[in-house]
Amino acid sequence: MLRRYPFLLAIVIAATSGVVSADVNDLGVYADTAGPYKVDIVRYDWVDSLRNRSVPVKIYYPADCNAPCPLIVFSHGLGGSRENYEYLGRRWASWGYVSVHVQHKGSDDEVWKNAGPAGEMAALKKASADPANSVDRPKDINFAIDQMEKLNKASGLFKGRLDLDHIGVAGHSFGAYTTLAVAGQVVGGRLFQKSFADPRVKAAIAMSAPVFRRQPPDKAYGKIKIPVMHMTGTLDDSPIGETSAKERRLPFDYIKAGDQYLVTFNGGDHAIFSGRARQNNIKDERFHSLILASTAAFWDAYLKDEPKAKIWLKGSGIRKLMGQDATVEMK
Repeated sequence: MLRRYPFLLAIVIAATSGVVSADVNDLGVYADTAGPYKVDIVRYDWVDSLRNRSVPVKIYYPADCNAPCPLIVFSHGLGGSRENYEYLGRRWASWGYVSVHVQHKGSDDEVWKNAGPAGEMAALKKASADPANSVDRPKDINFAIDQMEKLNKASGLFKGRLDLDHIGVAGHSFGAYTTLAVAGQVVGGRLFQKSFADPRVKAAIAMSAPVFRRQPPDKAYGKIKIPVMHMTGTLDDSPIGETSAKERRLPFDYIKAGDQYLVTFNGGDHAIFSGRARQNNIKDERFHSLILASTAAFWDAYLKDEPKAKIWLKGSGIRKLMGQDATVEMK
């Protein structure tokens, strides 16, 4: 069951090295329980008629924000749904973003729900290996952006409320692949190469990105030009697939563009980004608070063009907030 994690700034600062600097204080608001806006939720069950494909979404939005809000589109991991990662959607919406959580048919929770306990893992592996999912997922994101453009024009809840010049994409695990594909990752191997890059997307956050060996990393990631925050953990081995914790950094290493960040949580595994509470994982709440703080700052830097947020990311602020719990690299 997903939860929200309320942390006061004083608690977060106390958990770091103990040094409080001006740049930490300037951006310390991100570590609070939430931003200034009340968050509401709406669900749509869209259908992409061109692909004859249903695309369910759950949208978190700041109900009392009248100014046009930047858009974030989120992609869940293998076996997930639009109902997951609520802790991210609520936090980002509270800071003035419209966060659209897409459900990807063919690699969502329907894959394992009817497989029975003995067949769940086999069903997930089959869905992961299905090439159709690697194609449909980024197309789902493209379609979701199309739909939000329509809602911004039509009479109704979102009319005139979206800043469509500032769109971000984020995702976890298979969703991180989806995110990088939309950001410009070249998909395929020697016989098949495809780009799903969407020029409308201006920034991205990839959590636990998988690495596909069919494509050399310089060819796969070399065409990504937008700012990306890459997130992983020292124990982030793949529960399905062959990506090791050490390989999670490859997209960061091989993207040639600037404004790339790599956050590696010390002792963090593949599940820390899900937001779920787990027994005997005493650092999960700490990791969740740091994920929320750093991602909110990243969006403000690259979707709202806030200079203080960018200074905090590029300076010592983010490292001081992370303390000994994560390393931060950038280029």
